[in-house]
This record gives sequence, C-alpha cells and structure tokens, in this order.
Amino acid sequence: MGPSIASAPPFRKVLVANRGEIAVRVIRTLREMGIRSVAVYSEADRAALHVRMADEAWCVGPAVAAESYLRIDKVIDAAKKSGAEAIHPGYGFLSENARFAQACEDAGIVFIGPPPSAIRDMGSKTGARAIMEKAGVPVVPGGTAHSLDDARVEARRIGYPVMLKAAAGGGGKGMRLVESEAELASAWDRARSEAAKAFGNDDVYLEKAILRPRHVEIQVLGDRHGDVVHLFERDCSIQRRHQKVVEETPCPAASDELIAKMGAVAVAGAKAVGYFSAGTFEFLLDESGSFYFLEMNTRLQVEHPITELITGTDLVREMILVARGEPLELKQHDIVRRGAAIECRVYAEDPSADFMPSPGKIVALRTPSGPGVRDDGGAYPGAVISSYYDPLVSKLSVWAPDRARAIAKMRRALAEYVVTGIRTNLAFHEKLFAHPEFVAGQYDTGFIGRHRDALMGYATTGADDQPQLAAAVAIAAARLERQVGTQGAMAEERGARLSPWVAGHRARLRG
Repeated sequence: MGPSIASAPPFRKVLVANRGEIAVRVIRTLREMGIRSVAVYSEADRAALHVRMADEAWCVGPAVAAESYLRIDKVIDAAKKSGAEAIHPGYGFLSENARFAQACEDAGIVFIGPPPSAIRDMGSKTGARAIMEKAGVPVVPGGTAHSLDDARVEARRIGYPVMLKAAAGGGGKGMRLVESEAELASAWDRARSEAAKAFGNDDVYLEKAILRPRHVEIQVLGDRHGDVVHLFERDCSIQRRHQKVVEETPCPAASDELIAKMGAVAVAGAKAVGYFSAGTFEFLLDESGSFYFLEMNTRLQVEHPITELITGTDLVREMILVARGEPLELKQHDIVRRGAAIECRVYAEDPSADFMPSPGKIVALRTPSGPGVRDDGGAYPGAVISSYYDPLVSKLSVWAPDRARAIAKMRRALAEYVVTGIRTNLAFHEKLFAHPEFVAGQYDTGFIGRHRDALMGYATTGADDQPQLAAAVAIAAARLERQVGTQGAMAEERGARLSPWVAGHRARLRG
C-alpha cells in the first residue's frame, strides 16, 4: 500500500513527460483544471503539436528517445527548472519505470501514477503471476524457464501448444508460439534474443497457449486511501504483431455477469499490490468463458478514450486528483455504462507491407467530427511523423447507443478522414468495419492473420484497365497537390493569421 496522504493544494504547474497525442490529451485536461502545462521535447519534436499547445516547453535532448524522453535526469531537471510540482508520464517511455517514479518522489515531485512498489511488483511478468495467484486471480498454466531444459519439462507438463514470453516487458516483443517440442529450441533462442534487445533482460517464461482467445481488459482506478473501483472492460482482440489496432466496449462476447466477475477480480488484484491511480488488468478470455490474467499495465492505456465515452469519466483528471491525495468520488455502484464505443488507431504504416511504419511529412489532414466522434491527435498539416518514435497519428473514437450504430458511425468517420503525404492504415480500417464477421462480433486475437487477404488486399484490376487506372490516380494526385499548394500559398499571403501551426505557438521554448 502506498502512503495515505492528506489532500494537497491544487497543482499550479504539471510537466508532461511524453510527446504526441497523449501529451496533447493530458495538456487539454490540465487546461480545463486551470493548471499550467510544461512540455518536454527532443530536437526532432521542436515543432510538435504538444510543444505548441503547452504553456512552456523544455528541450531534453536529441531525437533518439534514449537520449531525450527516456533520460530520467533530464526530465527531472526540466521539472525542477520549470517549477512543476508534478509529472504526468502518459504511456510508453517512462510511464512504467519504477526508477522514474522513485526519482520523482526523491526529488519532491509528485508522480501522477501508481507507487513505485506497485510498478516494480507488476513489471515482472513472473513476479506478477505469483502475486496474482496468491490474490486468487486466475492465471494461465505455466511457469518460469531458466534454461532450455526447464522449458522442455514445463512444456511437457502443461502440454503443447505453448507460448514463450519475455519476463521483463510486453508489446509482443520476445513472444513466440511453439506448436511442438521440435520448435522449442529455435523459438527459445529467438525469444531470448528479442527480449534482451527490447528490455535489456533475456529472461523468458512459458505459458499454455490459449487458442482463439479474446484479449479483454478491465480498467481500474484507485486512490491513496485504499479504495479501488473498476470501469468495465475493453475488448482489444483486433491486433497485428500482438499489438492492438482496434478496441471496443462492451465486449461482444461477454455477459454483464462475466464482466462483473472479471471486474471484482481486477479490483482484488489491484488491492493486493496497494495500487492507486489508473491501471489496467489484461485477461485472455477463452471460448468457454474462462478468463486468465495476462498482465497489468500500471499506467493510462492508449485506448482509455472509449472507457471515458461510456462512463463519462475523465481518467486523466481522476489521476491528477488521486495524485493530490483526494479520495475517489466514484463508488462502484455509481459507475454506469451507457452505450457502446469503439476506437481505431490511425497509424502511419503500410498494412500491405506487414504494417511497416511509413514516416514522413503530412501534406493535408482533415479529421472527422460530428456527434459522437472524438479524435485524439498529435499532428497537423505540415507535421512530420518521425521515424524515431511510434507512428501513431491519432486515435479515432466513436460513441453510439448500441454497437450497430457505433459501427455505422465509425464507417462514416473513417470516410471523412483524409491524410496525404504519408501512408496510413485507414483503408485497412474501412475494410475491417465492413467485414461480416467483425460486424457480427465474431473475432479473436488471430482475426487479422486469418483474414489478411480481405483486409489488406486491393481490388484486382484487369491488365487492359491498368494504364487508365494509373492515369486516373496520377491526375487525382496532381489535382490534390495543386489544391494543397494553392491553399498554402494563399495562407502565406495572408500572413497565415488563421493558422496557429504556421504563425507560431503559445509555448515558451527552453533549450
């Protein structure tokens, strides 16, 4: 249990230790709360949207994240020099780094997140499994494997297929599916090598592979006084390379009774590690309705907007209030789910090339809007999607009274979304939301792999029609380029008075 503290005065200034759309997201809530925001940026992000939106901004190093956004000393130094009383880490980078949370505490700066002890306890997959088992949380059969011989023994005990996983991290890194003992040795070597490169730790463990599972997570929120609630579930089963692409709530395959049971288990697990702030318990849900603990993310999730849409709760605001020592105003019986919400992650990537990143400069950008549509973005026309960082352009979310209307709304929103200058996965999303099995809610974590041709393919054009098609595409592209160029020239002639992205920005840059 973290320290229980009396409510502190409201923060006057908070540093956001992140970039891109999540930094923009946090800055917006800070502004609504009357709190001044401090951005940090690398040299590559000097013109980024989060820098332009913040009240002030400090450079923390060169483009490489290891020399800027991941430098604990530089981030803490920026907080001290700016006079920030607290730091919100967003997600990624330092958000699940116990050393960073402890460094904030040691520097007298409030870390807007869970206690360092909870981050440490849940940061090790094997350690987290042991804690959750003791707390009565169901876990996938499996165990540690310190050597290849250990792995063989454990795999024979629980039965193939099995999954090798990195003990020190997630995101699909260091993960290998092993169908038989003949595949184990090579998979063991590859998993350890990838884990070492990604996390600096080559420890792996082994679990029984749950076939055709759904990836369902429970959002929890706790305060420093021991109260914890859950805010229902998110189905995150649409994934590529073990990374989420689309999330929705409610889960199409789970009853209210099952979600209530999963929520109670997640709350018990959070209390077992003295958790406070926002966090997420991730589970595998099998076809029989049994669920198993996968991991806990001790931070805000990328997909948190859909939980906010169905519950009316600003999770960033709640995190800030909890960090100040405020007790939760939310009680479990007060939290009501309304309607259905879906999120699409819009990436600068090429689905036809196995979703490889496609960085570059955005020429034109038009995001959808209208009733029930929310776009959490960190880009603008002229912005550069850098090869140094995650290629997420924005998160497009919709809300509607039911799932069918939410899908229809997402189709409409995707049709309005325009990005030029870079490749994106928008066409992939359009195909996904037209796929009959997805529309019926019949999917699992292997859905993209099974339907790759339908989701990533393009309509076949006959040989006789290909020259005409190529000419039509070239003409359309030329027209768009002229249109964008004309608009840009007109904006320059007017002194770009209507464009804050050209005319300047409010933040004071500190180098």
